[in-house]
Amino acid sequence: MASQNSPLNLLIVFFISTSHFLRSHCADDPTHRYDSIFSFGDSLADTGNLLRIQSGGSSAIASLPYGETYFGRPTGRFSDGRLVIDFIADAFGLPYLPPYASSSSNEDFRKGANFAVGGVTALDDGYFEQRGLGGVIVTNCSLNAQLRWFDELKPSLCKGTQECRDYFGRSLFLLGEIGGNDYNVPLMSGLSVEEVRGYVPDVVRTISSAAERLMDVGAVEIVVPGIIPLGCAPVYLTRFSSTDKKDYEPETGCLKGLNDLMKHHDTLLQDALGKLRNKYPNVKIIFADYYGASIRFYQSPRQFGFNNPLKACCGGHGPYNVNGSVFCGSLDSIVCSDPSEYVNWDGIHLTEAAYRTMADGLIKGPYSTPPLMSPHLSQSHRGSCPHSILICILLTYFNFQY
Repeated sequence: MASQNSPLNLLIVFFISTSHFLRSHCADDPTHRYDSIFSFGDSLADTGNLLRIQSGGSSAIASLPYGETYFGRPTGRFSDGRLVIDFIADAFGLPYLPPYASSSSNEDFRKGANFAVGGVTALDDGYFEQRGLGGVIVTNCSLNAQLRWFDELKPSLCKGTQECRDYFGRSLFLLGEIGGNDYNVPLMSGLSVEEVRGYVPDVVRTISSAAERLMDVGAVEIVVPGIIPLGCAPVYLTRFSSTDKKDYEPETGCLKGLNDLMKHHDTLLQDALGKLRNKYPNVKIIFADYYGASIRFYQSPRQFGFNNPLKACCGGHGPYNVNGSVFCGSLDSIVCSDPSEYVNWDGIHLTEAAYRTMADGLIKGPYSTPPLMSPHLSQSHRGSCPHSILICILLTYFNFQY
């Protein structure tokens, strides 16, 4: 029989005793893969920038019931609670992203920042001004303007090209949702869906160029969402109400033409992202299917706990609780008793309950490819167990022998 102190027995005992340590220190843990998140977009991602830009009180989102479900107060989010970006931050153990336009000069952006602004377009204002639509734009904070904010912030986060590449290589970038307002502006100004279809290539080109700018400064993991089905939004169902049943999708009750426009946008966007993947093979570019993640709420609402998929929780009167004179947050607005039973919050934006389910489908799949929570570490985190740990194991073992 071998001695209890034989080299083989000592080796077995040592590796059993260290296996738990190795698993805990060297595991590919997808929940701790990012050190920071940077978000760009419009009101579906805005965590308070527009509220601060407009100096608070003048905006409906500065008042309850906005924010009532989770925060208990208005935060500048266009919802009753949290957004997709908030649930993504939660999933990776990071704080909710502070808005870049925060009034606090001491705001810490080391763990991320939100540049998204409600009501903005991907395209610059000049694009719409050339088409006689410039007066419709709410703020001059297009995607290019948000990227300029990002450039302003960079010197406080990292110094020099390599340090910035290392820092942003440990970050997640969320580029959107953006583009919906590029279609809202002309549609609400009276252009037909077919006319607005001509805007899509320019919108997609702008988003693709923005993604490329981020990759050029070191982004190695970037999420680019598509657009939610605007044909299901109560504000559009009210504005473009039709007596022709062929204008509606039989399985959802949503406006077919508008949803087809959103799907066309997503098709061109995915084509553009495919070209970027070929150009940047070492960058993980994720298309987030916001359309697919949310259209199921209208196809099978009860499966997700929704009883009123096409009606706004907060708004005015009418079949969809939306009209042109009473808005959510105004004194005469009507608020539902349980927002979790509704998909839509205020006629255009969704409830926290809807965003939560959307985020779950993006983080765990199947509405992002690959899923955000897939065990795939960024470049800076890849590799095996640190060499120092392996050396300690070997030295300890040989000390037993000699």
